Amino acid sequence: MNKQKKTTDAFGALQHIKEAEEKARKIVQDAREKRTVKVIQDADDEAKKIKERHLAEARKTAEKRRDSIIQEASREAEKIRKKAEQEVAFLQQKAEKTMSSAVIQVSQKIENFLKKGEL
Repeated sequence: MNKQKKTTDAFGALQHIKEAEEKARKIVQDAREKRTVKVIQDADDEAKKIKERHLAEARKTAEKRRDSIIQEASREAEKIRKKAEQEVAFLQQKAEKTMSSAVIQVSQKIENFLKKGEL
């Protein structure tokens, strides 16, 4: 009986060891799964941060380009406006000379008509 009891005790101990090993395996598996989830979540969070950082940089670059384009367009518009003002001034001077000449010619014709009765 002593031998049977030792066998039973050994078998019970072996059973406890197997249960403990199974619990340990389960704990390790759970830890791996939790760690995997944590790693995936951390990676996702980091990817979102990187994405936001790149989007912010892209927005900055786009704003700089837009501002540069607007400034260049403003400079060009100013050049065009100045040139148009110069052309208007030139045309006004030309028109004044032409009008003066035309007024003189018309007044001479009117004077001739009044004096001589001919055009």
